[in-house]
Amino acid sequence: MVTLDGKPVSADDLLPLALLNLGHFTSMRVDADGTIRGLSLHMERLARDCRAVLGADLDTGRVREFVRQGLDGRDLPCVVRVTVYDPSADLGHLADANDPHVLVSVRGAGTMPLAPLRAMSVTYERDLPHVKHVGLLGTLHARRTAQLAGYGDVLFVGRDGCVTEGSTWNVGFVDRDGAVVWPRADVLPGVTMALLQERAEHRVATVTLEEAKGMAAAFATNTSFGVRALAAIDETGLDAGHPVLDRLGETYQSIPGETL
Repeated sequence: MVTLDGKPVSADDLLPLALLNLGHFTSMRVDADGTIRGLSLHMERLARDCRAVLGADLDTGRVREFVRQGLDGRDLPCVVRVTVYDPSADLGHLADANDPHVLVSVRGAGTMPLAPLRAMSVTYERDLPHVKHVGLLGTLHARRTAQLAGYGDVLFVGRDGCVTEGSTWNVGFVDRDGAVVWPRADVLPGVTMALLQERAEHRVATVTLEEAKGMAAAFATNTSFGVRALAAIDETGLDAGHPVLDRLGETYQSIPGETL
């Protein structure tokens, strides 16, 4: 069941979200013990993005309560998505869309770790890259294009030729000296990336597509799967079994979850 402010949602409630696409969200993996890694960071993201999208403050205490209700009776682990939007939004008067409501949906969680990913590079820059907004057409169209070409997903490259992020994940690299490198770029600040940056030595640098293909290894980070190795970028293979990737995965798994 999908809920809006803790109550079953109606088709009328969803129409503004479906037709206008004005909103933002976060997705969180709920582990078997009911905890969520980076829960506080997810709440901070929702509050920050609500001010950016709707110009309003968000009561994250109410959000937690709605998530608890949405998880009641659900099998764990799972992934819960919290979407914030104004059901009264009108296309002609979007300046009045400033009343945030909370949509909670739940889906099953995949097993971890996932198989290594082959990514196709695409030149693309997201609108409002620092906001996790619901405007996903460009992102999903790029992913579909990559999958039709035989890849698993897409890796975005800016107009300057530098790597930024994946479709729904951040990307990191392991250089030839074994150091972890995160791209310096306008990207969505992922929670999993932030948790790893707090706990694992790294450097941040601009990474061109050519430099990315010359790295020893590369990986994707996302709340639903943690750390996932990249097997290739375009036709260039990478070491999906690099020991640094194993250490990053172990580091992530060792992070204690937070309770709702």
